Amino acid sequence: MSDAHDAVEVISAKRDKHELSDSQIDWVIDAYTRGAVADEQMSSLAMAILLNGMNRREVARWTNAMIASGERMDFSTLSRPTADKHSTGGVGDKITLPLAPLVAACGVAVPQLSGRGLGHTGGTLDKLESIPGWRALLSNEEMFAQLESVAAVICAAGDGLAPADKKLYALRDVTGTVEAIPLIASSIMSKKIAEGTGALVLDVKVGTGAFMKHLDAARELAETMVALGQDAGVHTVALLTDMSTPLGLTAGNAIEVQESVDVLAGGGPADVVELTLALAREMLAGAGRGDVDPADKLADGSAMDVWKQMIRAQGGDPDAALPVARESHVVTAPSSGVLTRLDAMAVGLAAWRLGAGRARKEDPVQAGAGVVWHARPGDTVTEGAPLLTLLTDDEHRFQRALDSLAGGYDIEPAGTSFEAGPILIDRVG
Repeated sequence: MSDAHDAVEVISAKRDKHELSDSQIDWVIDAYTRGAVADEQMSSLAMAILLNGMNRREVARWTNAMIASGERMDFSTLSRPTADKHSTGGVGDKITLPLAPLVAACGVAVPQLSGRGLGHTGGTLDKLESIPGWRALLSNEEMFAQLESVAAVICAAGDGLAPADKKLYALRDVTGTVEAIPLIASSIMSKKIAEGTGALVLDVKVGTGAFMKHLDAARELAETMVALGQDAGVHTVALLTDMSTPLGLTAGNAIEVQESVDVLAGGGPADVVELTLALAREMLAGAGRGDVDPADKLADGSAMDVWKQMIRAQGGDPDAALPVARESHVVTAPSSGVLTRLDAMAVGLAAWRLGAGRARKEDPVQAGAGVVWHARPGDTVTEGAPLLTLLTDDEHRFQRALDSLAGGYDIEPAGTSFEAGPILIDRVG
């Protein structure tokens, strides 16, 4: 591509609230990926986008330019239709683990490219790596073969997909531009569209433990991503779901795997089951298999069968004992009554400080670390009874975890009327 533009011209245009032309967008993404636009220049442009926004055409073009920076996958030769899910991240959000084998059991292939955790949000790959022998890195050939034989794969995205996004993602992290909705939407959707799935369901989290704290911002992000998917010819819908309270009863790596297995065995916490089934139904409808009820596949054990095949196909032992943390600390209820609030961010930070997450992407994580809660909002609790159990290999981590839980829950007197809000807030698309 010829250097028809220069970085200062593009930065100035967005600084002055102008629309960027298609050729400006194509040029700047290509030049940045090649190293011809410097990090400080792209930082400046990212800040201008954060402050002044982009319209639908600009965001679509930006996303396409990021896709064009790398390879595109094509699953059209598979014997089944494909569907994928992306969550914007939350606390206790282990939904991908039971969801992928469940949808596969219903006859739809699930090419689930997942990531690692950063900060208080857990990463799907970190959770699965607590299973002895399981590996996240597959070649494209291995991924295709597994999709044909097992119909479900959860693995790391290869370096070939949207390399521009990888560079830009790292830059946004250190320049205060993570929150720019056009950049969040194009980051997520460039990878998902390049991945080549036929249908996509977005789980956009809203609340204290989510990236989007407020409903209006979450809805704007959902609408932007759904439009990008539709413009690219991918059947895309988004569910806005609550992340004020953490999902299920666990936040960590091995303990979330165990909870996922409980769901696949026909049990598990009601909220995890509800959200898994809601997302499964959307994925199946998008892939043209809306006639299948995923609840039947949880009940008859076929989703569990696919889970075991999927884990074995990636070198894991689905029957092996999961790692257990060396140290535990029980937090007891300070009074009797009704638990009316358990803050997702407080729990997420505690799990992170116990070693379940990482501060920098190169940090290791502990497989056994995390938080188990013994009551959910609406449950009756008794003074002195266990409320939370903290797990870690390093007991010096307990105090900082306890600090992050201070003020993170409310217990009201017995008889206080309490009704938990819905998990499913809205649907876009």
